Amino acid sequence: QVQLGESGGGLVQAGGSLRLSCVVSGRTFSSFAMGWFRQAPGKEREFVAAISWTGGGTYYADSVKGRFTIARNNANNTMYMQMDSLKPEDTAVYYCAASLYRTWNPVRASTAREYEYWGQGTQVTVSS
Repeated sequence: QVQLGESGGGLVQAGGSLRLSCVVSGRTFSSFAMGWFRQAPGKEREFVAAISWTGGGTYYADSVKGRFTIARNNANNTMYMQMDSLKPEDTAVYYCAASLYRTWNPVRASTAREYEYWGQGTQVTVSS
């Protein structure tokens, strides 16, 4: 059974930083392309960033490009997202997701329905 667990969320002031982690168990981590999505109150879940199986390919939403950095360590089954220069509009529940699709494609990587497995989410709150 595949399980994903996020950590690292919290409350931070605007301009601050947080680092999210997502640990995957139950299947070989390198078989998954991975992604981060977020959902703010009253809004739909939106794509944030994605990373390919080896980490050689990454893709970001325009709203976070240049501020967030996605990474993975296949040796310890963990994906990360370093979030810098945080803004109040970054406030949301952040979810990690895992996909078994085998062709790296930014359009697919940014589409929630391409991901088979999801974590429970971690809250990120940015105060102004």
